[in-house]
Amino acid sequence: MKYSFRYDYSEGAHPRILERLRETNNIQQSGYGEDQYCDNARNIIRQLIGNPDAHVHFVSGGTQANLTMISAILKPYESVIAAETGHIFVHETGAIEATGHKINTIPTRDGKITINGIQKVLDEHTDEHMVLPKLVFISNSTEIGTVYNKAELTLLSNFCREKDLLLYLDGARLGSAIMSADNDMTLKELSSLLDSFYIGGTKNGALLGEAIVINNPKIQEKFRFHMKMRGALLAKGRIFGLMFEELLKDGLYFNIARQANQLADKIRIALAESGYSFFTQTTSNQIFPILPNSVIEKLSKDYEFYIWRKIDDQNSAIRLVTSWAMEEDAINQFINDLKKAR
Repeated sequence: MKYSFRYDYSEGAHPRILERLRETNNIQQSGYGEDQYCDNARNIIRQLIGNPDAHVHFVSGGTQANLTMISAILKPYESVIAAETGHIFVHETGAIEATGHKINTIPTRDGKITINGIQKVLDEHTDEHMVLPKLVFISNSTEIGTVYNKAELTLLSNFCREKDLLLYLDGARLGSAIMSADNDMTLKELSSLLDSFYIGGTKNGALLGEAIVINNPKIQEKFRFHMKMRGALLAKGRIFGLMFEELLKDGLYFNIARQANQLADKIRIALAESGYSFFTQTTSNQIFPILPNSVIEKLSKDYEFYIWRKIDDQNSAIRLVTSWAMEEDAINQFINDLKKAR
């Protein structure tokens, strides 16, 4: 069987979560996220972000989080601004458009949105004959592995508030972003700059699940109705609460994200030492090296990864993703095979 670098969710759940699931299996709880574990997890998240008034909701996955949040926020005539690489534009099967909301895209060099890009969209939408841009969608880390720093996110946040726009962050890989060498923000600082975001569990130790955080009181009301309508209000919501409670109560979430980043760093260093360049410069758990097609073909015999983009007739960029569960021996073997494939 080939070893996979395609995802950071190829493995199951962290052993501590499996043990907690076993321990609590026969304990009766209320349904639909109104249980003891969800309450505990919500309180932990509120403490971590320093906002006792935040509303916290648990859903099964990232697409469901984005679909439910964005469709709840926007009026029928309003649109969302996203990078051309944004997950909602590329990899969610038109889920947002299916609700009737247009996505206004911005070309970016590194997957990160700038205020100049947003302003251009605003300038192009002038009256009621066009959609009204209302929400800015960003990801951290981005879909191509880059990370927003505090100055960049503060600039975006201030600009959005000045222009009466809402700022929402897809946090599928938020653990990796927070523990990245390029990051200079705490979770509390990041949260203070956002109207809403979610903390990704699926890609960082949970069996499944994301924790949506809504800071802005104007978009908190009746959100559970939107969840039910989108199939996100699960009867056994206790599972989400239990997993986030375990991941967040003593820093496990951030420790295993750091571990995934460190494994990625090891591969990144080996690639650089071998003279390879990169499609994007990243310090998260996603790596985008540019390799000769002949090397890619040899590696493909034993490893799975995405071929991200053709660079020219001889070279392509691939994506390698490390997870919290990967063994260092597997990383070492990949590095050895990489050197042999040259």
